Amino acid sequence: MTGGLDRIDLKILRLLQEDGRIGNAELAKRVNTSPATCHRRTQRLFDEGYLRGVRAVVAPEKVGRGSLVLVGVVLDRSTPESFSAFEAAALAMPTVLDCHLVAGDFDYFLKIRVSDMADFNRLHSETLIALPGVRQTRTFFVMKEVVDNAPLSL
Repeated sequence: MTGGLDRIDLKILRLLQEDGRIGNAELAKRVNTSPATCHRRTQRLFDEGYLRGVRAVVAPEKVGRGSLVLVGVVLDRSTPESFSAFEAAALAMPTVLDCHLVAGDFDYFLKIRVSDMADFNRLHSETLIALPGVRQTRTFFVMKEVVDNAPLSL
């Protein structure tokens, strides 16, 4: 058991990570349960928060967002109010895929998708440096995505 999960629950999680479109009948067959039992287990995994959702993974280069940029952000103050204001602003930016509060030289790391360097330059000059409380940013253009959104090892 891992956090209240048995081997069948873990297998359901692994299979759904591999293919979120798998049908209940096929999922039940692969975990060796009846479809009704599998459906109840899957629903319980959602209800208890083990599964947050199912979504498609869009190929960024096919929709004009082929450039991945990581941005380290340093705020001018380390207060709950400045963190809240920055986080609210980051949440409102559709190009921000991830925003993480971190320990170390930066306060936050942003994962951003843009079409190209010129697109990022516009975003940086018009939006990023104007975010609440931003004192400094450091930009890292990703040259190669070696591992991206890998499934959890269960």
